[in-house]
Amino acid sequence: MSSRRVVLALALSSLRYRAAASLASFIAIFVGCGLLIACAGLFETAIVLKAAPERLSAAPLVVGGSAGFKLPDEESQVVPYAERAVLPEDQVAKISAVQGVGQAVPDVSFATVLLHDGAPEPGASVLSGHGWDSASLGGYKLTEGAAPNTPGQVVLDAATASAAGLHAGSAVDLAVNGQRQSFQISGVAQPSQAVRAPAFFFSVADTQRFNPHPGTVGLVGVFPADGVDATELAGKISEQVPALTVLTGDDRGSAEFVGVSGSQLPLILLAAIFGGMVLVVMALVVSATISLTVRQRQQELALLRATGATPKQVHRMVVMETMAVGALAAVCGAFLGSLLGNWIFSTSGSLGIVPDELAFTQDIIAFAAGIVVTLAITFGAAWFAALAAARARPIQALAEAAIPGAKVNAVRRMGALICGAATVLLASTTIFMPADSAAAIGGPALLTGAIGVALLGPEIIAWVVDRFGPFVRRVAGRDATLAVINTRARAVAFAAVLTPITLASAVALGNVYSETTAQKAQVNAYAGQLQADAVLTSTAGGFSPDQLAQIRSTQGVSTSSPLVTSSGWIEDPYDGNGSDPLRLLGVAPQDQGGTVLSTEVTEGSLTALRGDSVALPASVADSLEIKVGAKIKMRLGDGAQVPVTVVALLDSPSSYASMVLPADLLAAHTTSGLASQVLVRGGDASAIVSALSDRTKDWPGVTVGDDSTLAASFQASADVEALINYLLAVLAIAYAAIAAVNTLSVAVLARRREFGAQRLAGADRGQVKRMLFVEGGIVAVTGLVLGIVISLFTAVPMALTTGEIIPSGPVWVFLAVVLAIFLIVWPATALSARLAMRRNAVEAVKMPGQ
Repeated sequence: MSSRRVVLALALSSLRYRAAASLASFIAIFVGCGLLIACAGLFETAIVLKAAPERLSAAPLVVGGSAGFKLPDEESQVVPYAERAVLPEDQVAKISAVQGVGQAVPDVSFATVLLHDGAPEPGASVLSGHGWDSASLGGYKLTEGAAPNTPGQVVLDAATASAAGLHAGSAVDLAVNGQRQSFQISGVAQPSQAVRAPAFFFSVADTQRFNPHPGTVGLVGVFPADGVDATELAGKISEQVPALTVLTGDDRGSAEFVGVSGSQLPLILLAAIFGGMVLVVMALVVSATISLTVRQRQQELALLRATGATPKQVHRMVVMETMAVGALAAVCGAFLGSLLGNWIFSTSGSLGIVPDELAFTQDIIAFAAGIVVTLAITFGAAWFAALAAARARPIQALAEAAIPGAKVNAVRRMGALICGAATVLLASTTIFMPADSAAAIGGPALLTGAIGVALLGPEIIAWVVDRFGPFVRRVAGRDATLAVINTRARAVAFAAVLTPITLASAVALGNVYSETTAQKAQVNAYAGQLQADAVLTSTAGGFSPDQLAQIRSTQGVSTSSPLVTSSGWIEDPYDGNGSDPLRLLGVAPQDQGGTVLSTEVTEGSLTALRGDSVALPASVADSLEIKVGAKIKMRLGDGAQVPVTVVALLDSPSSYASMVLPADLLAAHTTSGLASQVLVRGGDASAIVSALSDRTKDWPGVTVGDDSTLAASFQASADVEALINYLLAVLAIAYAAIAAVNTLSVAVLARRREFGAQRLAGADRGQVKRMLFVEGGIVAVTGLVLGIVISLFTAVPMALTTGEIIPSGPVWVFLAVVLAIFLIVWPATALSARLAMRRNAVEAVKMPGQ
C-alpha cells in the first residue's frame, strides 16, 4: 500500500476519536459555506433581476423608455433611473410600423386607490389606474358587464371586486391622483393569470384626463404578427426605434414594476459587502477552529514523528482529515445556503429593501462558487495550521504539547502590524471624506482590526493575564488563582476563543453605531434644509393643483409649498457622482410670505426659482466651476435631459447636499407626477395644524402633522438603507457567536484529564466550574475591550465627518452586546464543563487528551 493511502486511511480512521473537534470544524465550515452560497445567490439575483410579469404577461414584448443613465465617464455602466422613463405618444406609431409587429398597445399608469369609508387601505398599491385598451396586455376578459366607453365608468379586476363586494352597475369611490371621485362600475374583468396588484381600467377620455404626463405613455406592449419570433422582433424594434428598452421573457417584469431596476444596486452592495465580510469572518473562524484542534493534537503528532513519520506525511494527514470534514460540511452547507438565501431575500423584501415582485435566483453557479471558496479557505487554514506541527522535531513537539508557547512567529507579527497600520490608515482616511461615502472606507477597519487581533491572539492573552492577573485574583477569590495560571499557560487555545468574540463585538458595535451616526446626520441634513410649521402627507397618490390652492387659502397659512423628491445628475458639466446621484428637492418659488427652504443663500436669489432653473449647493457648484447665471444640463429621475439656469447657490451640508428645483418642473419628471407632501408655514403652528385638519378631513389618505413629520419621512427612507447594515451585522454576529461556542466547547472538552486530576486532588465540580467561569470571563472581557476599541476606529471617524465627536446611537445596543457576549461564553462553558466531568475522576484521568 502506498504512503498516500496509508496516510489517508490513518486520517479517516482517526476522525472517530475526535468527535468534538471534528464537529466544531464541521459546524464552522457548514455555516460559513451556507452564508457564502446565500451571498452568491443574492449577487446572482441582482445581476439577473428576474421579475415575472403579471399585468403585462400576455404581451410577448414590452417596450419602455431608456433603461438608465449611461455614465459619461464609464460608458459600459448604466445606472437605473429613480422614476419611470416614459415614451412620447408618437413612438407608438413608429413601433407599430416595424415589420413583424401585429399590434402595439400603449399603457398609461396613474395613481388610483379604492376607498373604504372614505380612506384607502394601508399599504395599498397606488399606480393601479390604466386605460381599458391596455387590459389586453394582461389577458383581462370581462366576466360581467361591459367595457368603459364613457367618462365616469370603470372596470375592476375580479379579485378587487370580490374582496370589496362590488359588481357591475355598482357605484364606487376612488381616489384618482389624490382626489376622491365617484364612478360607475361598467364591468368586472378576470386576468389570464394571477395578478397581485389591483387594476382599475378607465375609458379613453378619462385615461387622457388622468395621465400625469400628457402626450406620453408609460410603456408599449407588442404582439408579434403570426409566425414572427418575439426575440427577432425585439432586435428589429431596437434597431429601427432607438433609445428604447425592448424586453422579453421575465425581463418584462422590470418594466411593469418600477422598483425592480432600482433594486439592483442595493442588492449588489448587500451581496458584495456581506460576501466580503463573510469571507473574512469565515477565514478567521475556520482558521481559529482548525488551529485549536491541531494544537490539541501536538502530543499525538509528536508521537507519529517519533515513530518514523516524515513532516510531509504528518502535514498531509492533518490536511486530509480536515478536508474530509470540510467536504462533508460544504455539501451540507449547500442545503443551508439555499435556505439562508431565501430567508435573507424574503426578509429584505419584507423590510422594503427589495420589491416583492423580484424573484430570488440561485442556480448551480452560486452553489459551485460557494463550495469552491469554502474548500479553498478550509484547505488554506488546514495547511497553515499543520505546518508548524509537521516541521517541529519530535522532542520539541512533545514539549510544546505540554506547555504551548504564547509567542507568535515573525510572519504573524508582521501581518498583525500591517493590519494595525491598515486600520489606522482607513480610520484616518475616513475623517477627511464626505459622510455619505465614509462608511464604505471606514467599514473594512473592523475586519483589519479583527485580523490583527487574531494574529496576535496568544500574546494578547498572555499580556492581559500578566498585567491584570493580580487584580483578577483579588476580585474573583481563590478559585481565580488556578484560572489565571491556566489562562496564561493555555494562551494559544484561548486565543482561538478570543478571535470570534472580538469579531462579534467589533462588527456589532462598529456597524450599528457608525450607521446610527450617519443616519442621524443624514436626516438632520435633509430635514434641516427645510422649515415648516405643518406637513401634509398623502398616501393616495399626491396633491392635485386644486388641493394645493385650497391649502394656500387656509386661514393662518402664509407660505405653502409642495415637496417633491427624486434623484438625478448634473450631466453637463458632469458631476461625476456616477452610481450615487444627488438628491433632488422640488419646492415652490419664494414669495412674499417667505420660503420653506431654511438653507442660507450665498449667491443669487430663490425668487428666480421658476421655470427651468435650479439652486445648487455651493460645494457642488465650486467643484464644477459653475456660477450663478450659468446654463447647465441635468439628467432627471425619468431620464429626461433638461437645460436649466443656475439662479442661486446654497450653503448646503457638503455630505448630504440637495439640488433644488421648482416643484412643477421636478414633479413633471416623476412617476406619479404629483407631490406627496406639502410644507406649510404661518404664525401659530398648532392653529395651522388644526385649521388644515379641518380643511383636509374629507381628503382621502391625507394626514396633517407638525414639523417633526418632515424628519420622520426622511427617517423612514434612511431606515430602509440602514436595515441592510443591521441585517449584515446580525448575520455576521450570529456566525461569530457560533464560532465562539464552537472553540470554547472544544477547548473545555479537551481538558477532561486535567479536570479529573483536579478532582482527585480534592477539588469538587463546583470549584472546577468556577475556575472555568473565571477563565471565560477573562477572555470575554478581553474580547469585548478589543472589540470596542476596534469599533471606535469606524464609529468615531464617522462621527467626526458629520461634525460630532461622540457617535450617536442608543445605549441599549452597547449593553445588549456586552450581555450577549457573556451569554455566549458562560452558558457554553457551563454546558461543556458538565459534559467534560460526566465521568468519575479516575476514568477521566485515563482518557486521552491534555
